[in-house]
Amino acid sequence: MGIILNQKDFEKRNKTQIKKMSKDILLKKLTKSWIENSARYEYSYNFTWLGRPIIQYPQDIIALQEIIWKVKPDLIIETGIAHGGSLIFSASILELIGHGKVLGIDIEIRKHNRTAIKKHPLSKRITVIQGSSIDKNVVKKVHDFAQDSNRVLLILDSNHTHKHVLAEMRSYSHLVTKGSYMIVFDTVIEDVSEELFRGKFKRPWGKGNNPKTAVQEFLKSNNRFIIDKEVENKLLISVAPCGYVKCIK
Repeated sequence: MGIILNQKDFEKRNKTQIKKMSKDILLKKLTKSWIENSARYEYSYNFTWLGRPIIQYPQDIIALQEIIWKVKPDLIIETGIAHGGSLIFSASILELIGHGKVLGIDIEIRKHNRTAIKKHPLSKRITVIQGSSIDKNVVKKVHDFAQDSNRVLLILDSNHTHKHVLAEMRSYSHLVTKGSYMIVFDTVIEDVSEELFRGKFKRPWGKGNNPKTAVQEFLKSNNRFIIDKEVENKLLISVAPCGYVKCIK
């Protein structure tokens, strides 16, 4: 049985262990190998949240929960809806907090997914907009929707090309408030074998053209944000290395 610590000492101990773990080269190699091999089976498709497919790794779901609980945003903006599981997830944490709205944006919201989201018990916290997240009319709608929100969290998970993600960051980053986050998913594309994206769908993104390269370019000209490395260091298994971007100004 381990030593029982108070929360402050427990958190201090965890920070020390996370720092040590982040320097473990063998563990990082094993992590990369696991991510690449699990991706071949579309591992992230295996999970649901309160009945809706969420299409995320469980580790990233836990990290997102921690961030939402800590930030307690008035508004969570998400690009990329798919089956709606991520919207339901965000709404469920906001429901526990007792306030907040979720705004989802997707270029195509299929009828059966829209219906399932509307019928969900947490739909009262969710609004959706159909259209490209970088279309100027959609951007204006989002800004109008967010104008009364004091704490805003942004999650980007739609088109994963460098150009698109960078445009999203430039369109919405100034809505993100100090202490909150801009979470950019699938930055891992830069780190894994490119053959994973040469399948039947012929993805337009790959090495040198993905969310991580967009984050890197964005940060060169924006000093309001930094990469929160501690998040990915403690997760190890994540689709968002360098994608947990914290607003510090």
